[in-house]
Amino acid sequence: MKILDKYLLKTFLITFTTVFVILFFIFILQTVWLFISELAGKDLDLLLVVKFLLFSMPRIIPLVLPLSVLLASIMTFGNLAENYEFAAMKSSGISLQRAMRGLIVFIFVLSIVAFWFANNVIPYAEYKFMNFRKNIAQVKPAMAIAEGQFNDVGFYNIKVNKKSGENGNVLTGVTIHEKPSGSGENKTVIKAKSGELMSNEKSSILKLVLNDGYYYQDVTPKKYEDRAKLPFIKGAFKKQIINIDLSELNKVDENQENMESTNTMLNVNELRYTLDSLSKNLDNEIISFSENINQRVGIRKSISPIKSDIKKKPLPDNLLSLYDNKQKSDILRMATSNVTSNIYSIETTQKDLRDKEREINKHLTALYEKFVIAFACFLMFFIGAPLGAIIRKGGLGLPIVFAVLIFITFHFINTFGKRVAQEGGMTPFMGSWMSSFVLSPLAILLTYRATNDNGLINFDAITTPISQLFQKISKRFFPAQNQK
Repeated sequence: MKILDKYLLKTFLITFTTVFVILFFIFILQTVWLFISELAGKDLDLLLVVKFLLFSMPRIIPLVLPLSVLLASIMTFGNLAENYEFAAMKSSGISLQRAMRGLIVFIFVLSIVAFWFANNVIPYAEYKFMNFRKNIAQVKPAMAIAEGQFNDVGFYNIKVNKKSGENGNVLTGVTIHEKPSGSGENKTVIKAKSGELMSNEKSSILKLVLNDGYYYQDVTPKKYEDRAKLPFIKGAFKKQIINIDLSELNKVDENQENMESTNTMLNVNELRYTLDSLSKNLDNEIISFSENINQRVGIRKSISPIKSDIKKKPLPDNLLSLYDNKQKSDILRMATSNVTSNIYSIETTQKDLRDKEREINKHLTALYEKFVIAFACFLMFFIGAPLGAIIRKGGLGLPIVFAVLIFITFHFINTFGKRVAQEGGMTPFMGSWMSSFVLSPLAILLTYRATNDNGLINFDAITTPISQLFQKISKRFFPAQNQK
C-alpha cells in the first residue's frame, strides 16, 4: 500500500506543481496589467519592478492555490480512471476512499501551510507593498514624470522635453498647467527653460525648482461684458520653487480592493485586538450620542416624583393658547429649528456609525478569510478528486472546463458574500463562508457517488443527450449537409 500511496502522491505533486506555476504566471501577468500605469514610462530600473512584483505576489496565492488543487485533483484522478488504473485497484480490493487517504494527509498539511501563509506572509507583503507604492516617488522622484507627455502629478500637469542627470532629476523645457481649485479650465500656465527635482526620503514633499521662466494667469473680470476680452497676467522669474505633495502620487483607485484599508496587513491576533478596540469605540459613541440627544430633546434617564401638597392649576389642552400670536410664532420657529437640528445630527451620526460598522465588518471578513483559504483547499480536493474519477477524463480538455466553472462559482459567491457582509447585508461570518457552505454539498455528493461506484460512473448519460440534441438541430436547420 505504501507503494500505491507514493505513486499517487508523486503523480498529484507533479500535476499540482505544473498547474500552480502556470496559473501563478497568468495571475502575475494580470497584476502587471492592473498596475501597468505605475510601471510603464516612468524610468523604473529592474530592481524596483522586481520588488513591486515580489510584494504583490503573495496576494495571488489565495486565488491560485484552491484552483490549482481543484484542477490537479481532476486531472490526476481523471487520468487514473481513463487509463483503467482505478479498475485495477478495484479488482485488488482497493477503494477510491483508500486511494485518497494519502493525498488527504498531504492536503491537510497544505491547508496548514496556507493558513500560516495567509496569517503571516500576506499581511507583511501587503504592508511592504503599500509602503513601496507610497515611497516609490521618494526613492526616485523623476519616475513621476515621463518625457514628452503631460503627467498628472498632484495639483499640476507637468510636461518636460528632456530629463538628464544621474537620477533623471534635471529637467529641460518644462511646461506646467496648474489645476483650478474649483470647476473650470486651467487658468495658470508656467513655462521654464530648466528645472530640478529635489526630494528627501523622510519628507512627503517633492520640491520642483524652476529656472528662467515666465507664467500666464487668466483673470476672470467681475463684469460679465469684460470677460470676452480674455484678460490675463504675465510675469517672469529667474527662480521659482513649487512644492508637490507626494501623497497624491500612486493614489489607489476606489475600484480596487480597498488597498488603503489596513485589515489586509494584520494577522489573526492583531485583527482580534483591533476588532476589540473598534467595537468598544462604537459602543461608547452610541452611548455618548444617545445621552447627548436625550439631553437636547429634554428626556432624562429617571424622573423622581416630587411630592407636594400644593395643588397645581391644570394645564389647558392647547398650550399655545396661553401665548399671544408673536410668542406663538417665536415658539414654533424655535421648535422647528430644534427639530431640524436634531434630525441633521441624527442623520450625520448614523452615517458615521455605518462607516464604523463597515470598518468592523471588513476586519471580521479579513479574519475569517484566513481560515476560508485553508478550508478551500480541502473543499476543492473533495470536489476535484471524485469528479475526476467520475468523468474519467485527464489532460487539459474537459478537466479545465469543469475546474474553471467550479472555481468561478466559488470565487463569485465568495466575492459577493464579502461585499454584502461589508455593507451589513449579512453577518461577516456568513458572507465569508457562504461559498464554502454552497459548494460543500456538492463535494459530499460527488465523494459519495464516486466512493460507492469506485469512480467508474458512466458520464455518457449527460453527454449523449446533449450530442443528440445538437444532431437534431443540425438535421432541422441544415438538411442538405446531412443528406451528403
